[in-house]
Amino acid sequence: MSTTSTNIAVHAPGALDHKGPHPGMLAVLYTLLFCVGLYPGTALYKMPYWPGPWEPASVIVPYFQQYGGRVLFCVTLQLGAMVCLGIFTAAVVSRLHFLGARATGVSIALLGGFLVVADAFACNMAMWTMVRPGVAENPPIVLALYYVAFGLGGPGFSVPMGLLIAGVSVTAGFMRLLPRWVVVFGLVLAVAGELSWLEMAFPKLLFLIPLVRFPSFVWLIAVGFLLPKRRKSVQTA
Repeated sequence: MSTTSTNIAVHAPGALDHKGPHPGMLAVLYTLLFCVGLYPGTALYKMPYWPGPWEPASVIVPYFQQYGGRVLFCVTLQLGAMVCLGIFTAAVVSRLHFLGARATGVSIALLGGFLVVADAFACNMAMWTMVRPGVAENPPIVLALYYVAFGLGGPGFSVPMGLLIAGVSVTAGFMRLLPRWVVVFGLVLAVAGELSWLEMAFPKLLFLIPLVRFPSFVWLIAVGFLLPKRRKSVQTA
């Protein structure tokens, strides 16, 4: 009787389907929350736009003193976006394990994804602190917190995001779990992400950070929807 029950459980329909939140929907929600959070800080909304690290202190400090509402809107939505990215990372890594992946790349992806979330949380908390009463009135503190936030949200985002993308792309590529274009696209983004740390010494390489940030939305959504959910046979990589 027990043997029969076991056989039924093993061969039951859906027994080989991965259980967990849908990574594609998480990637879409992450993208929407992140981009909507950026909107008030862009020229598409109202001038002035969010100041870049190349701006002088006379531009950076007044922005955060006068437009705290925009900053809080951005911080709130982007914190929500990072929760989605963290769950996405856990879901994708879990699915790769389920599909038979045992390579180091899976752990590298987990490290990268969680580092992105941790750095982003610290970045957003720094920005939240900048606009608090008693802090915003102190230009040196505002400026210091701005550069801390930029470091965490700039290279602090793109470098670990490159690790997440590389870990998934290499593992899925060897196991043929994703279309070739997704793997190649991911490897290009991963290289850009790992090179972006050089921006700290060579500011002209700043373009590498948005080069990773915005195209990665497409890559994350593609992976979320295209990574197989069903394990037809156990593969290892």
